[in-house]
Amino acid sequence: MEVGDMDRWRQKKNGFLALGLVLLVVAVTGAHAWKKDEFKRCDQTIFCREYRNLDIGSSKWYVSDVNLTNGKVRARLVNEDDGEAEHGGSLILHLSAYQDGIVRVKVKEADQKKKRFEVPDVIVKELEEKRLWIQRLIEKDGASMVVLSGHEVVLLHKPFQLYVRNGKETLLSLNAKGLFHFERQREKREGENWDDTFRSHTDTRPHGPQSIGFDVSFYGADFVYGLPERATGLTLKPTKGAEIVSEPYRLFNSDIFEYIYESPFGLYGAVPVMQSHGEKRTTGFFWLNAAEMVVDVLAKEKAEEGAAEEVSRVDTHWMAESGAFDAFFFIGPGPKDVIRQYTSVTGKSIMPQFFATAYHQCRWNYKDEADVFQVDAGFDEYDMPYDVLWLDIEHTDGKKYFTWDPVLFPNPKEMQDKIAAKGRKMVTIIDPHIKRDNNYYIHKEAQSKGYYIKNKHGADFDGWCWPGSSSYLDMLNPEVRSWWADKFSYSSYQGSTPNLYIWNDMNEPSVFNGPEATMERDNIHYGGVEHRDVHNAYGYYFHMASVEGLMKRGENNDRPFVLSRSFFAGTQKVGAIWTGDNNADWDHLRVSVPMLLTLGLTGITFAGADVGGFFGNPDAELLTRWYQLGAYYPFYRGHAHLDTKRREPWLFGEPYTSLIRESLHTRYALLPYFYTLFREANVNGLPLMRPLWMEYPSDKHSFAIDDEFLLGKDILVHGVYSEKAVSEEVYFPGSQPWFDVRTGASYSGGQTVQVPVTLDSIPVYQRAGSIIPRKDRFRRSSFQMENDPYTLVIALNGTYEARGELYIDDGKSFDFEKGAYIHRLFTFADGRLTSTNLAPGNKGTKEFTTSCLVERIILLGLKSKDLSSHRVLVESSGTQVSAEIGPSLLRKGYHQTNSLVVRMPKVRISDDWSIKVL
Repeated sequence: MEVGDMDRWRQKKNGFLALGLVLLVVAVTGAHAWKKDEFKRCDQTIFCREYRNLDIGSSKWYVSDVNLTNGKVRARLVNEDDGEAEHGGSLILHLSAYQDGIVRVKVKEADQKKKRFEVPDVIVKELEEKRLWIQRLIEKDGASMVVLSGHEVVLLHKPFQLYVRNGKETLLSLNAKGLFHFERQREKREGENWDDTFRSHTDTRPHGPQSIGFDVSFYGADFVYGLPERATGLTLKPTKGAEIVSEPYRLFNSDIFEYIYESPFGLYGAVPVMQSHGEKRTTGFFWLNAAEMVVDVLAKEKAEEGAAEEVSRVDTHWMAESGAFDAFFFIGPGPKDVIRQYTSVTGKSIMPQFFATAYHQCRWNYKDEADVFQVDAGFDEYDMPYDVLWLDIEHTDGKKYFTWDPVLFPNPKEMQDKIAAKGRKMVTIIDPHIKRDNNYYIHKEAQSKGYYIKNKHGADFDGWCWPGSSSYLDMLNPEVRSWWADKFSYSSYQGSTPNLYIWNDMNEPSVFNGPEATMERDNIHYGGVEHRDVHNAYGYYFHMASVEGLMKRGENNDRPFVLSRSFFAGTQKVGAIWTGDNNADWDHLRVSVPMLLTLGLTGITFAGADVGGFFGNPDAELLTRWYQLGAYYPFYRGHAHLDTKRREPWLFGEPYTSLIRESLHTRYALLPYFYTLFREANVNGLPLMRPLWMEYPSDKHSFAIDDEFLLGKDILVHGVYSEKAVSEEVYFPGSQPWFDVRTGASYSGGQTVQVPVTLDSIPVYQRAGSIIPRKDRFRRSSFQMENDPYTLVIALNGTYEARGELYIDDGKSFDFEKGAYIHRLFTFADGRLTSTNLAPGNKGTKEFTTSCLVERIILLGLKSKDLSSHRVLVESSGTQVSAEIGPSLLRKGYHQTNSLVVRMPKVRISDDWSIKVL
């Protein structure tokens, strides 16, 4: 083992790792930040270095032989240098179009020595059903044009360029800057060395250089967004040009511990999708390629004096080490359109169980069963709700997954049953590295079946992770994924119960002694695919297999819950992710917002950041602020490193215990609203956390704001990101007022306000014109809230109108796909609140019912002169109920004037009814 590898180990978790007869003690320092010299820079990467040095217009490709074949455009791409024999043959381009403004371009060698890897199981099967049959090709002035519904695609012949247009307006282009380069496979020349070295590792590159690079331009764009995952702001800042010198945005899934703030280096996941936005239009681009990738955002060059002003445009340069060219263009025109178009290609978000949307408590590690019960009892003692208790790697027998430590966790079923008796669940960790121990049944079977990834010599790859010597399952192979899924059965995973769910960590994959803390790129997967081609998707396939395991494990029809650290395009249809090993500091609290917003823009809606920070010890104020902000994350989990001080949410004493308790209660009260938003994501792909410009696309002031966000379209959240803060600058978008959710104070839209803050809360507001459903009774878990009544909070706009929705199902099964759900629309107009059915009449064969009542209706935004009357008529029954006139209790300890509260109208949440305020 190299010195550098040992140094990296010392940054990791404690544990005894066996290598033959030698025991290596791995010390955890916890104080050292990520060492960037352990990861490749662009100038150390052959394809990146070469492509970044290319001149604008250097591409020599042109188009010939354009025709229509099976409803697609087929063309030949020829390089001007093809007179030189060593450059090989031409390329074949296929252009296809799909419903709803999607254009797809694929390019491959006409004669392939070895088939390039095309990433499977990302594109949804239904996409092909939406393909448009192109019937006409227009040839004019050295170009071929396809006219589609609402837009057209123009293929220029020489030089090769592609433009997507809407009438005279250009939306997107490929190779407009002449940076398209495609390294075709060829024979090695005598004396040529294809090997690539980094530190002590050599990558043999047996098939030679296979890189692809090209430029994409977004017209009418002020900013571009996307390319998770990295700890940076929401907008992707320029990385090259106009005297800017920085690293490009790298997409290479890596186990980067204690990642640093404002770095373009990629973290645990990669989604090669970008969205542009301007005042008039939003467009998007997606490259389906799982190899290492880098992207430059090119700085705008200064226009020459007297030159005509150009249309706003953002140019980008995309480069990948290998893999296929399979690209999608999304024409918008709005932000929600682009997300819908992208998720119609890669899949909509999974619908989580109701419990998974509540609070999760985790630590590496709760040390034994007594510790588990003590933590569980602490939540009850301090009247704090939670739904899931998590166990990290120390719960296993010697880091062997699907096992339990016989001393620390001797009765796992009884432990889970006691937790489940309160309506709570548990999660255990299962990572992809398999301990090479001949007494371990998983290893013995995987080895005998040949299910491990192979090294370049054909032997099982042997790397190092928590158990020591480990091998890694070849999850690209569907047979291996199916076999792995079988291991989650109750007979195989002994000690597991239906109330146990799963956590996949280290699935980048992390290999402590490998290059860049992962495995060698020339390792071999199923079908002869090199690891370099599948690297960024490996964690996705492991995640997929674990989800399949929960689907197969028993007779119940419950939806799976599996959290993954690594992810790729399409992960949203598999499960949840989190932002990895963050730090307990104010910068990481703040950057969690743009990190989660970016994930949402790339389809991954069910995501969160470790509340409190994984590394380090937050003080009471920072922890409280994180709980307050995390209550509005889609995934809400507290988590901490083994070496940190215990930080269960009651340990910091008053007033912090009460403040954290209030944050947890806030989350639980809003669970009906969260669940409704998760259903929206499941249907149309929209994220729960949204940048302001998603709902206010023409508001230029909002385009770069990333310290506040919208939860759905009706709640505005701004964190508090500095110690002892007394105010925060909040921008209120739109033309309607926003109401403080605690005090009811209103702020006009379209302005920035220096809002005073105290330790009690962070700035959160409800949009005028909205109706938000809540459940306000305090319970120990979401399960105990099932039959609780609802509160409807109505924030009236300037015309005394409001609108909101509520989605309900059984919270656990797939019966909602067969029609077993309730979807209500609430409207307030002309002094009348009405509940109507939003579900289609033919929604399916299953039914779901609930007897839950509405116990309270709160109207905000009334004028004083309208508070003289207090009679309320429930028109569906003809009964009258009393209404309490403000000041009314909005949240504990806060009163709001100019409001009206209707108590116990005695209507069911699932029925049609109307209530008239007389």
